[in-house]
Amino acid sequence: MTQHDEHHLSPFREKLYLIIFEADTKAGKLFDIALLWAIVLSVAAVILESVEEIRFQYGGELRTIEWIFTGLFCIEYLVRIYAVRRPFKYIFSFFGIVDLMAMIPTFLGLFIYGSHSLLVVRALRLLRVFRIFKLGRYTGEASTLLAALRASRPKITVFLGGVLGTVLLMGSLMYLIEGEESGFTSIPRAVYWAIVTMTTVGYGDLVPRSDLGQFIASIIMICGYGILAVPTGIVSVELANAERLNLNKYVCEKCHTKSHNLDAIYCYKCGHKMFDVEPNFRPPEVRS
Repeated sequence: MTQHDEHHLSPFREKLYLIIFEADTKAGKLFDIALLWAIVLSVAAVILESVEEIRFQYGGELRTIEWIFTGLFCIEYLVRIYAVRRPFKYIFSFFGIVDLMAMIPTFLGLFIYGSHSLLVVRALRLLRVFRIFKLGRYTGEASTLLAALRASRPKITVFLGGVLGTVLLMGSLMYLIEGEESGFTSIPRAVYWAIVTMTTVGYGDLVPRSDLGQFIASIIMICGYGILAVPTGIVSVELANAERLNLNKYVCEKCHTKSHNLDAIYCYKCGHKMFDVEPNFRPPEVRS
């Protein structure tokens, strides 16, 4: 058996793969919407169970709901393993581990007994909040956002380096001007004040008292507004660039090939018609 045959999917598994891992088909979108609701409701049940009054009155119902969702996620996890070509690659991937973490705490609660262990069970059950990370898989623009963040990383790194240098300089200056009598007992504490002031948080635990110190603080506050806008602008530009270069939106249902342009009608690899539309059709994103 060749490596190609070993990883070849049967028609049924290919259909499952398209439904579960791709969102470009109607069935795939319905699956994602249903799973989104299951994740949101399961996390809501975890949050409600942490409220003592609600747990006391509806504890049995919430535990039943928890087991229902755990069963659904177990089925989903097993189907995902069955549908992929390389199961171990999915199992040890980030989302594979998150999927497993979403189920384990409920089962561990069955094997821990004793009053002192209740706190441990509680801590383990909090791990069910990991299900919220499963939402990231179903955010359609997540890949575009990640690409923008990666492209912004060098610029933001340089920007943060400049900001750190500025707060270090301003903190050292305020330490010399204000001194210990104003609460600036060390350069690290003065740098902490500069960070709080520049980010416009302003806790108020440290306040310059001299006229020169207040003047410098005013400059830092005004500069803070401009500094906060810089990373937003950098990410916005890169996000627009990533959106223009995003060629991975549509997947061929027949051969699973990606990298189709937004206005593609036929798969460039196998020639399969990607949309049952007229030749002059353009997706809504392109028309708008």
